[in-house]
Amino acid sequence: MSFWAHSTAVIDDGATIGKGTHIWHFTHVEGTAVIGESCSLGQNVYIGAHVRIGSHCKLQNNVSLYDGVTLEEGVFCGPSCVFTNDLTPRARFPKGREHFVSTLVQDGASIGANATVICGHTIGRCAMIGAGAVVTTDVSDYALMLGVPAKQVGFVCECGARLPVELRCSECEREYVGARIGICPV
Repeated sequence: MSFWAHSTAVIDDGATIGKGTHIWHFTHVEGTAVIGESCSLGQNVYIGAHVRIGSHCKLQNNVSLYDGVTLEEGVFCGPSCVFTNDLTPRARFPKGREHFVSTLVQDGASIGANATVICGHTIGRCAMIGAGAVVTTDVSDYALMLGVPAKQVGFVCECGARLPVELRCSECEREYVGARIGICPV
């Protein structure tokens, strides 16, 4: 194996897992899931059918990714964050996967602890979703989203620091320029 998995992890036949990935205690990876290289999946993580995870992603303990979720590269998911895939779930009237609604989390985005992402939305590159936030809309690149429902309250740098009005990071000194949607690195 080119990846490491704890003895309690359940990895179904057919799952694709990249080189250097670590899978911790009591995690379940379904057989049609694809996980990139150098990822870390914490304790009690669930990776559903047809989920796609890019390389260099970090999923903290108790994260659930259901069918229809795609994480691009370098995505961070804080402890116990959840992604939905059905806008009108009913136990007595299951719809089947053809009715699941997909969600895309783009390169470098971070989702805080206990945040919920309602399906059907895209979280932009390097966006940051605060702990406990509930995402109910698309999120722009570099946006800082807080609250229930989540609202944009500013922008963050690629390094994660909150950007001041002049869009020059005080931590790493990257500079950005305003654009029609979100911001762009200079």
